[in-house]
Amino acid sequence: MMHFDYALIDWSRAQFALTAMYHWIFVPITLGITFIIAIMETIYVKTNNPEWKRITKFWMTLFGINFAIGVATGIILEFEFGTNWSNYSWFVGDIFGAPLAIEGIMAFFLETTFIALMFFGWNKLSKRAHLFATWVTAVGTNLSALWILVANGWMQFPAGMQFNPDTARNEMMNFWDVFLSPVAVSKFLHTISSSYALASMFVICVSAWYLLRKREVSLARKSMVIAAVFGLIASLYTAVTGDASAKQVVDKQPMKLAAMEGLYQGKQNAGLTAFGFLKNQNDLEKQQYIRDFYLKIEIPNALSLLAFNNPNAFVPGIKDLVEGNKAMNIIPLSEKMAMGKIAIRSLADYRNAMKAKDTLKAVAAKKTLDANFKYFGYGYIENAHQTIPNVALTFYSFHIMVALGFWFIIFFIITLFLVFNDKIQDSRLWLKLSILGFPLALIAGEAGWIVAELGRQPWVIQDLMPTMAAVSKISAGTVQITFWLFAVVFTALLAAEIGIMTKQIKLGPKDGGH
Repeated sequence: MMHFDYALIDWSRAQFALTAMYHWIFVPITLGITFIIAIMETIYVKTNNPEWKRITKFWMTLFGINFAIGVATGIILEFEFGTNWSNYSWFVGDIFGAPLAIEGIMAFFLETTFIALMFFGWNKLSKRAHLFATWVTAVGTNLSALWILVANGWMQFPAGMQFNPDTARNEMMNFWDVFLSPVAVSKFLHTISSSYALASMFVICVSAWYLLRKREVSLARKSMVIAAVFGLIASLYTAVTGDASAKQVVDKQPMKLAAMEGLYQGKQNAGLTAFGFLKNQNDLEKQQYIRDFYLKIEIPNALSLLAFNNPNAFVPGIKDLVEGNKAMNIIPLSEKMAMGKIAIRSLADYRNAMKAKDTLKAVAAKKTLDANFKYFGYGYIENAHQTIPNVALTFYSFHIMVALGFWFIIFFIITLFLVFNDKIQDSRLWLKLSILGFPLALIAGEAGWIVAELGRQPWVIQDLMPTMAAVSKISAGTVQITFWLFAVVFTALLAAEIGIMTKQIKLGPKDGGH
């Protein structure tokens, strides 16, 4: 019988979530604003208009502030895999470490080299050489994100690997299966496109502040045009990639889909919840996994259509995934748990047989392990509740993200209309809404990560390793202390970023573009 320290598990999860959520305040601005800066500098090189150089250097300064502070949280995030999640790092380090290593090489060699050229090469490089450094910086920052998201996508859907019972580790068998996993590709495209929209909102927010105060009108209008066009394209593409990501969730993580929609009872012709308030029902077993809505606005058949391209398709709910559904060939959780326990026991039998040099027993144990390894992680599950994520938080986060995503499309269209019709400066209400748009974009980004990560709980690696098996053997008190230390440090970093950014924005760009 396995015993787990759930206080340690909860505090380890909380610390990682804290670090990741603070980190994601900085990252999407970096990913998107580098391309906006590159576009602005391209216009400068093409037109030779010094005003565009001045604009480019202003946004480049804000990018530099954000990038420098964002690096700190990213480094701590990677270290936490070793300090708090050492069992996970041991179990899949051969696979997970590869994209992180590539990311490190790109970040510290390619990215930092060209960032230095971009910031300090204005008077040392030709215009085109400097423009090349700016574009490489933009591509480099996004390539760094690519490798992180490949690693995360692999956790959502492990592919291209094979378990080695001699070392009790998973080993990479095909790099391209890991790199080109459909989950990893969808996650990367959806994440970067949403980041571009967020960065566009940041540029529009600052520009709106200038217009409200009738300062830097030319800079603000030009910046708004670039950001709104870039943001509109990004927002439309985010909707497309969001649909692709959702289809991957349907196929690979049906429990996450059920939580996203608050769907407890599976059904055919399932409707898509456009808006709803879930009832608070904590005792799921007594309620037979039924969670009614206080209020619900549903689009008929839309969930079945979006999930399976068939309005009559059956969409499994939480009850189906826990109790099973023979008609739909859904294996009950109890069978998965039994197979997982067999796999864990077979691994122990194999290793004992190898130590005893009993080849026959080792071969038989290996065969049993291979037959049940698909559900290895379920062997650590103690009851059905552990396989059900926080439905309410996942549901609301998902619907907030989607609602804001559609709002951003409308927002960018209206902003472009007002700018091109020379009405933006007189639309004070819209300018105030533009300032509010940036924090709303941050909320949408954080909500997306809550859906992605909380929605797949309890899994660190889908179906292979739950959080309770992944944590380091350290005291819960140690993690609790570092949690609060990190909370203070990260809050201080965020306050510093806001302070420095605000001061720089108030100062405005330097005259002359020098």
